[in-house]
Amino acid sequence: MRKLIYFVGMSLDGYIAGPGDDISFYPVGNDMLDWIKADYPETLPTHVRPHLGLAVDAPNQQFDTLMMGRGTYAPAQAIGVTSPYAHMRQYIVSSSLGRIDDPTVELVDGDPVGLVRRLKREDGMDIWLAGGGKLAAHLLGEIDELVIKSYPVVAATGTPAFAGEFTPTLFTPTKRTEFHNGTQVTWLTRKLDG
Repeated sequence: MRKLIYFVGMSLDGYIAGPGDDISFYPVGNDMLDWIKADYPETLPTHVRPHLGLAVDAPNQQFDTLMMGRGTYAPAQAIGVTSPYAHMRQYIVSSSLGRIDDPTVELVDGDPVGLVRRLKREDGMDIWLAGGGKLAAHLLGEIDELVIKSYPVVAATGTPAFAGEFTPTLFTPTKRTEFHNGTQVTWLTRKLDG
């Protein structure tokens, strides 16, 4: 069965973006970028890949499906990109977006839990939950794993990684790696009851 994995970068104080969806303050070193290009190339937008020395058609390594909220989709829209991850199936969850003028991107304007459960039963690679915080909180019960890129910076405000009700949910760390600038990536698996 496919897994829903929240692969996300965040500040030390738990913000996935600053005010105005800013992520430019995250210090991404060359060693980390090389790691992403090798192990998670599908998490790099299609239109950005050539600028990073990555082929547009580089094969996906972990995910073939992507879910994101309106706020995560907005930066691409702002520069006229309607299909930021053309190398994957893309679902944008929003009750206020109205429509997306791109047949390769599906707008989900209802409850995404049913969609996630259906996608998990399909064949394929895992499903990438790219953000935002409201969507992640709404889907917390469906998240199987976390891959958290923890940057050594405090944001103090912005978009929290989970913006919802108080719902303590245990995850077990399974792996950790560190990059030259102090950024750490931690893999965590949902702790099963019992």
